[in-house]
Amino acid sequence: MDLKRNPTRAVKVGSCTIGGGNPIAVQSMTATHTQDIAATVAQANDLVAAGADVVRIAVDSTKDAVALAEIRKQTTANLSVDLQENYRLCVDVAPSVDKVRYNPGHLYHHERTKPWQDKVKFIAEAAAANDCALRVGVNCGSVDPDKLGKFPEDDSISPMLQSAWEHCELLDKLGFTRYVVSLKDSDPQKVIEVNKRFAEQRPDVPLHLGVTEAGLPPDGIIKTRIAFEQLISRGIGDTIRVSLTVPNSRKSEEIVAGRKILADIAAGRVRSVVDFGLKALNIISCPSCSRVENEAFIELAQQVKEMTEYAKQYKLTIAVMGCRVNGPGETDDADLGLWCGPTHVNLKKGSLELGAYKYDEILPKLKAELDQLIATKS
Repeated sequence: MDLKRNPTRAVKVGSCTIGGGNPIAVQSMTATHTQDIAATVAQANDLVAAGADVVRIAVDSTKDAVALAEIRKQTTANLSVDLQENYRLCVDVAPSVDKVRYNPGHLYHHERTKPWQDKVKFIAEAAAANDCALRVGVNCGSVDPDKLGKFPEDDSISPMLQSAWEHCELLDKLGFTRYVVSLKDSDPQKVIEVNKRFAEQRPDVPLHLGVTEAGLPPDGIIKTRIAFEQLISRGIGDTIRVSLTVPNSRKSEEIVAGRKILADIAAGRVRSVVDFGLKALNIISCPSCSRVENEAFIELAQQVKEMTEYAKQYKLTIAVMGCRVNGPGETDDADLGLWCGPTHVNLKKGSLELGAYKYDEILPKLKAELDQLIATKS
């Protein structure tokens, strides 16, 4: 089956070219600690062997940046780096990678009085000087705070779009057009809507598709498939990532799942799905990555899924997040949220913090809160 494609510009990422009619690239992210060079190299190479076109690595410190330089020497993977709050690390990591991803919402965490435009200019200059592409990564749980206040509270899509369009406009004015954009949410319907609306206004910009915190397989694969089928069949999407909560040894399953979805879409093997989980319990969990501070988070996500089976008919959302970077903000929209630290799990009810508990204490606490919510719906 020949799929129409949006006329996006071509963006070179190492030996891979995203957009411009090229095959849809499949990505994943290492889940090892970046400073564990041997483990990170092994995982990057394993992902490449599974068919990854781009491998992303998180960098959160100068020590991570030093490790990244050594990792670069030991792998042929097309490397992307995930900048967190410290945008200035871009100059340290750009020499070692092919693409830099930054989150517009995270630009406010350092040098708060400095205009975000100056920070983007700094990132773009570092990328240009080192032959790097950029990804403007807009995420539902960490949207530019300046945009959130300009739209109704129940409109989560417009702030994401305004942020993305604004950053595209600035990068264009700076003369840096070697960028892609991602707009991610844990709700596949919102992923479909936000990407459709973006592509209508900027059909020239390559889009990186993904459902963030898709969760455990097979549910996480199903949620992702729904979004990808609806978007790719409309010509929207130039690179994809399937984000799954799996142990480190199984990260290559993200690549396998992505390739399978693309093959099915190309062959016309698609599902007619209107929505997902709107009338049932929805458990979202972030993909395992190098920001996870305790791998017990992955097992906890599975335990939460099993423990809450009795409540599957209730329209509730439980979020299980693996780190302090995205955990606090990305649990706010869930009915109940767990964000996991090194030794304790923080329990939330919406944006209300209920306390921090040890990993072996959290499930009974979660069940008690869940039972209270169910009682209000009975």
